[in-house]
Amino acid sequence: MLQDGATLINTARGSLVDTVALTHHCATGRIDAVLDVTDPDPLPLDHPLLRLPNVLVTPHLAGSQGRELRRLGEFTVAELARFVGGQPLHGTICFSDLHRIA
Repeated sequence: MLQDGATLINTARGSLVDTVALTHHCATGRIDAVLDVTDPDPLPLDHPLLRLPNVLVTPHLAGSQGRELRRLGEFTVAELARFVGGQPLHGTICFSDLHRIA
């Protein structure tokens, strides 16, 4: 029911959006999307929504609003420094852990 050119933003629950329909309408370029949550969550790595230039998928951060934003930024900068320095990353996510993490 969204008008052409609309942007759907979902920060609530992934199941509130029909993912198949959203994928279709975004793929045609009719609408854009910003998704902090998806259904399923996380999306499979080969999901079309992850490849569309008019779709931004974030790692469930919309609820962040206080001190954690600064901590997330500091962690990101530190991880980049470790990466550039050839050091092991502290935030590495293993495929085998995906079934138990958000």
